[in-house]
Amino acid sequence: MQTRTLGQQGLTTSAIGYGAMGISLAYGSGDEQEGVATIQRAHDLGVTLFDTAELYGWGENEKVVGRAVKDFRDDIVIATKFGFTRDYGQDSRPDHIREVLDNSLRYLGVDHIDVLYQHRVDPNVPIEDVAGTVKEFIDAGKVKYFGLSEAGPETIRRAHAVQPVSVLQTEYSLFERDVESIFPTLTELGIGFVPYSPLGRGFLTGVAKPAGQYEEGDMRNTDPRWQPGNFEKNVAATTALSDLATSKGATVAQLALAWLLAQGEHIVPIPGTRNATRLEENVGAADLVLTAADFDRIAEILPTGGFGARYAGDMTPVWH
Repeated sequence: MQTRTLGQQGLTTSAIGYGAMGISLAYGSGDEQEGVATIQRAHDLGVTLFDTAELYGWGENEKVVGRAVKDFRDDIVIATKFGFTRDYGQDSRPDHIREVLDNSLRYLGVDHIDVLYQHRVDPNVPIEDVAGTVKEFIDAGKVKYFGLSEAGPETIRRAHAVQPVSVLQTEYSLFERDVESIFPTLTELGIGFVPYSPLGRGFLTGVAKPAGQYEEGDMRNTDPRWQPGNFEKNVAATTALSDLATSKGATVAQLALAWLLAQGEHIVPIPGTRNATRLEENVGAADLVLTAADFDRIAEILPTGGFGARYAGDMTPVWH
């Protein structure tokens, strides 16, 4: 698979990464052995970026990733995150970050983290303190690269002045475009971008079911894009995208990932799946070439994104 460079500090990964969250969180019950096998298959297919977080099972997801990659750990990039509390509040105080890092190193069974993200901006802790703490880890060899997630231009600039930020991670897909407003800042500062939920939380696989038809605990039961009214419009858009993909000998998921890759050389999406066939499909998107006519057609179908808010209620992060 092709490789891409994220940021200006030397971080290089495969053009498509792997998001491990779904093994442990938000998409119904998972199977650890299945998760391990999928991660190992991803590596076989050339994937070198594996994304996890403390939040995903409070260490359980990191343990799965660690078990899966132990035989090829030195050949890959492991990214994890800090900043949440058990009640889903924020805590990026330096002492808490140190505690989380030590836990993550232990859960993953590694001596360093390649990319350490602040999972969400903590309004009660100056970002300079956060960046300074991560800089300590980098200077000590415990972390290689600093990342932010769901941060806005001001926060990114302030953090970058203390410790260069290699990568920003934020939701981005054909369904979700708001982060494009931050791209000029990333370009100016030379920061890479990792889109999470690049397949619209699974809607852009073409097999979405209405809210209420997923098992208990699946976030799609409450996701606004799955609710009546929005759901039908999103299905119609996905069907139209599927028709375009079929004309190119591809799937709608491959079309969606190829569209993301074409938005810039600094972009590495991290689709997640527990299914080996889906994994192979996702990786195949790296070889799909879209034409100007394809982009025009996609813009006709979804000019500004999907139908429905990102999250129910007031969960959508506010960027500063």
